[in-house]
Amino acid sequence: MAKLVINPDKKLSKINKEIYGHFSEHLGRCIYEGIYVGEDSPIPNKKGMRTDVVEALKKIKVPVLRWPGGCFADEYHWMDGVGPKEGRKKMINTNWGGVVEDNSFGTHEFFELCEQLGCEAYINGNLGSGTVQEMSEWVEYMTFDGISPMADWRAKNGHEKPWKVKFFGVGNENWGCGGNMNPDYYANEYRRYQTYVRNYNEDEPIYKICCGPNVDDYEWTEGVLKTCFSHCEEKYHGFMDGLSLHYYVHPEGWDIKGSATDFDEKTWYKTLFKALYMEELIVRHGNLMDQYDPDKKLGMIVDEWGTWYTVEPGTNPGFLYQQNTIRDALVAGVTLNIFNKHSDRVKMANLAQIVNVLQAVILTEGADMILTPTYHVFDMYKAHQDAMLLDSFVESHEIGADDEYCVPNLSESVSMDAEGAIHLTLANLSATESYPIESIIFDFKVKEAVGEIVTGEMHDKNTFENPECVKVQKFTDVTVTDEGVNFTIPACSVLHLTIR
Repeated sequence: MAKLVINPDKKLSKINKEIYGHFSEHLGRCIYEGIYVGEDSPIPNKKGMRTDVVEALKKIKVPVLRWPGGCFADEYHWMDGVGPKEGRKKMINTNWGGVVEDNSFGTHEFFELCEQLGCEAYINGNLGSGTVQEMSEWVEYMTFDGISPMADWRAKNGHEKPWKVKFFGVGNENWGCGGNMNPDYYANEYRRYQTYVRNYNEDEPIYKICCGPNVDDYEWTEGVLKTCFSHCEEKYHGFMDGLSLHYYVHPEGWDIKGSATDFDEKTWYKTLFKALYMEELIVRHGNLMDQYDPDKKLGMIVDEWGTWYTVEPGTNPGFLYQQNTIRDALVAGVTLNIFNKHSDRVKMANLAQIVNVLQAVILTEGADMILTPTYHVFDMYKAHQDAMLLDSFVESHEIGADDEYCVPNLSESVSMDAEGAIHLTLANLSATESYPIESIIFDFKVKEAVGEIVTGEMHDKNTFENPECVKVQKFTDVTVTDEGVNFTIPACSVLHLTIR
């Protein structure tokens, strides 16, 4: 029986709700068809936004949404996406599928979506192919409350009052699709561009995010921070608030990637092994950030993460459409546990991507919609949003199909919400074995424990023919003891217990 120890008296850090953020790019069927169908669509919608998708996303309490990219962001010219739709420019989406982008979903539509979701806006600006003036005027257009050319244009286009932009990314993947820059060059461009991301509302300053590394590019992290903070007295708020990190799980490598649904037990463990690599990335990049920011005022922003497989057969390779199984639920569970455990440094994360792309929480086909196993994990984990991380530990041992890709059998994180309830999320990474758990909760008399679980055979998935194969189920096999709670977690499971 594995021991699980929780210390409610030792609160470590706040788990920002934004850790449970999402990402929407003009890529494949994420925006168009997935979220936005237009007001004239026979699919039920409110101002063009799919009603079924919006309602499903509201249920998991999406806290923040990143837009318009991704690689698309550094080719996006925002002025093409405002004003009467019939007059908006059309362009070829050269990054994703070579399809026509008609710009019918632009700034006004994005803020309408955020309003319907009740979430914060994370705008990614164009540093790669855009000008300082273009970025500056976009910020003015969105946030200035007064008389100015951009504010007047916004009002003319139907929105007199400014919107709130809580987060702003100054470029995206500028080491790659955002301009193929080196660290020193980008850092100097960041310093210049961010200067003109004005705070027109001093009571709600914009949280500025600098383009950080791809995976384990520690040279980029060190180089960018060194140049950015050289001869700079105002090191944190108002200059740089966050540094991004991108990491995707490719079971068979970048070129091959591997199937989303056809995999063996060895690949199951290989996938989870690579997902757990996120912790090393956070620690090592975090150590570099500590050299410039020992007080952890600068947030690590993991604004692209998730599984990336070979696209589903018969679909456009540039649309990155893939299925989602119990394996993805486990990737989500262990990754979110890692973010929770490092919430002193990780301040936001954005799963890629929200609908119909990569590790999506929702898939659509015409008027039909299904919720993926990953969606159900986010549904269970929403209890952690803005809760306090508690000191916790679970006994684990290594498992795997061979000696190369061994993983711990269990992964956990624990928080306490504002009402004093404890939320335990526990993932069982074993493809075949269940494990009995005995918990000890210091100085906490348990009155009740309510459980919910996502579990199944490792290949289980939801389809349009069988949309509820995987769903959140009640978990009732919990025994309250004098010291805590005891239970057995099944194989291939992600569990949430609310303990009061």
